[in-house]
Amino acid sequence: MKRSLQSRPVDRPAALVVPGLAVIAVTYGLARYGFGLYLPQFRDAFGISPGTAGGIAAAGYLAYCLAAAVAQRLTGRARARTTLWLAGGAAALGSLLVAAAWSVPALAVGALLAGSGAGAATPALVAAVAATVRPDAQPRAQAVVNSGTGVGVVVGGLLVLSVPDVWRPAWAGFAVAAVLVTAWADRSSRWPTVAEARPEVPVRALARPLVAALVAGAGCAAVWTFARDLMTADGGLPAGTTGLLWCVLGGAGLVGGLSGDLVVRFGLRRAWLWSTAIAAAATALLAALPGAPVVAGVALGGFGAAFVALSGVLIVWGGHRLPAAAPQAAAVLFIALTVGQAVGALVLGAVAGATGLRTAFGAAAVLVLVAAPAAERAARQPGS
Repeated sequence: MKRSLQSRPVDRPAALVVPGLAVIAVTYGLARYGFGLYLPQFRDAFGISPGTAGGIAAAGYLAYCLAAAVAQRLTGRARARTTLWLAGGAAALGSLLVAAAWSVPALAVGALLAGSGAGAATPALVAAVAATVRPDAQPRAQAVVNSGTGVGVVVGGLLVLSVPDVWRPAWAGFAVAAVLVTAWADRSSRWPTVAEARPEVPVRALARPLVAALVAGAGCAAVWTFARDLMTADGGLPAGTTGLLWCVLGGAGLVGGLSGDLVVRFGLRRAWLWSTAIAAAATALLAALPGAPVVAGVALGGFGAAFVALSGVLIVWGGHRLPAAAPQAAAVLFIALTVGQAVGALVLGAVAGATGLRTAFGAAAVLVLVAAPAAERAARQPGS
């Protein structure tokens, strides 16, 4: 079925790209990954154990998956605008609850809601870009919008660097920002008005990349959930230093946006192998020397670039397996990656509680390394 739009795509991609990037920055970089950023403060305020922290992070990841599944249905029914407000509203409400948290359960519910907003943000903005930006400018517009995660992580790191102990006003600020950027993106978008016919996704055809995404996600959960806590508790680094290092993590993520070029030049198998191998090595390096700022910076920089790169390779991998349903395949693989992060946060939190954070990071590095050889040689970019 052809899609009817409120009006033709515009010739000014920046009209949506900038507010769209801002939505991703807030929902992903702040509301979703902010729990790991502020975990040392939450541990001091509520006495949270590593196991409890892992459980809260896991719940947030699963909420993300649920929101992503709901968002896929809504956008397919020409309700992308509703999906955008679902994303911004969940991020705002969850952030407010975190800011006002009076107990661990209240904090957990707030983190769960805040993290779920990101799951709805991406499908909404993909639809908005497709309806608003002219076709020849859409690939670059989508890439720039998705780079907002790194921008948000950098902003969060700078905030911790500036006022490390003021976490309640910071999360209240996240809530206000979520509403403002959502309204901005809404006003800047043209929305589909007729539902699209979406091809079915034979999940069986994605079995190998699904397993790879699950395992890699489980290992990557260690850095996103416990990295700052590891550097603070085990490494003895001050909050200002770890905040600056978090900025390195986010900034390096922008480099990972070149993953498409890696696949074209080296093929999917090598791009996946190197992305996961670097993520594993970075996780192990951080476990070995969490108190050495330069080493930790190298580790976080490598991980940030590698994580975004492996996410991009998953998009290409899904497209190779199911060319007629590439967007849907990518969504399935991203949900698998996030389910892996949920399981990883829960299990690694339990391991950390029993044996220490360094041991948990070592186990996480092994998990990511196990996923490294998963991509088959046959799944290569044409001409590579």
